[in-house]
Amino acid sequence: MTTQNPIQPFHVIPGAVVKDILNGLRHATIDMVAQTYLTHERGETVNPDSYFLRFPAQPANRIIALPAAIVDSEGDQSVSGIKWIASYPDNIKSGIPRASAVLILNDPETGYPYALLEGALISAVRTAASAVLGAWWLNGQNRHAATLSIIGGGVISRNILETFVADDWSFDSVGIHDLNAESAQALAEFGEQLGLPDVRLLSLEEALTADIVVFATSAGEPYVKGQGTFRPGQIVLNISLRDIGAEIIEESYNYFDNITHCLKANTSPHLAEQQYGHRDFVTGTVAQLIRGDLHVAQDKPLIYSPFGMGILDLAIGRMIHDIAVAAGTAIVIPSFFGEERRW
Repeated sequence: MTTQNPIQPFHVIPGAVVKDILNGLRHATIDMVAQTYLTHERGETVNPDSYFLRFPAQPANRIIALPAAIVDSEGDQSVSGIKWIASYPDNIKSGIPRASAVLILNDPETGYPYALLEGALISAVRTAASAVLGAWWLNGQNRHAATLSIIGGGVISRNILETFVADDWSFDSVGIHDLNAESAQALAEFGEQLGLPDVRLLSLEEALTADIVVFATSAGEPYVKGQGTFRPGQIVLNISLRDIGAEIIEESYNYFDNITHCLKANTSPHLAEQQYGHRDFVTGTVAQLIRGDLHVAQDKPLIYSPFGMGILDLAIGRMIHDIAVAAGTAIVIPSFFGEERRW
């Protein structure tokens, strides 16, 4: 008697396919990120610490492993896997993106991997979706702000702008700041192509005054310091996590995707914990906002620091895999596994 082979076919989904699918799913990724945060809040995920591969002779470079699993209570959305993402800041000098990544999906029943996806775009889009989701909740569930500034002119910033537009946000003006003039100009031109109004290049000091300030840089330590830098009610999307000083964190309301994860690896919140010896500055998580467990006060600056959870990559990666396989755009690799039978 022959039993059906439980091993799923192995597919490779290249970047062009990932990009084509995600271009039509910008709003859906925000909903997916929100639902995944709620799944995590219910305890239906496994999301261990990220693992950093560092190089003593090249301290700016790192490769990060993010293993994770979603164990959905309904049973039909479960997946496990790992994102392997490299960050080499000097890549931009060669005109290529700082980050590159792959995402592997594993079958929760057999453990066998069944898909390899280009992961850098997935990572960028889920980061952007998390940022825009956080902005919406901190902004009183309102999709308008008079001024938006983006500090950092890379791939993440482009995706954040795209996601704001896809989510129907409006701004009176948008400011761009980057130490690299070419990067700043390129992002400003990209914003204009998206139809954003009054896109202009700003100094850092000017950028810090916007109603919503987005940090999306490769900074390794704080360079924005000083109490009173941000005003009460001002929204700071601390996406790159290491731009602002501990004293700014301490005097603000602070929201996270996962508190434990973010208070590590010398992020700005981690530096605040080390400097002040407590976590009193922690306000809560975006999932608590979604569930209505927390309400946003306006008497301090509002900072959202999402560390970036592997479960988000898995949720979006699984969605892309299913769409690509159904559409025939995923590349099947026959006989990928050398042994598929014990006998």
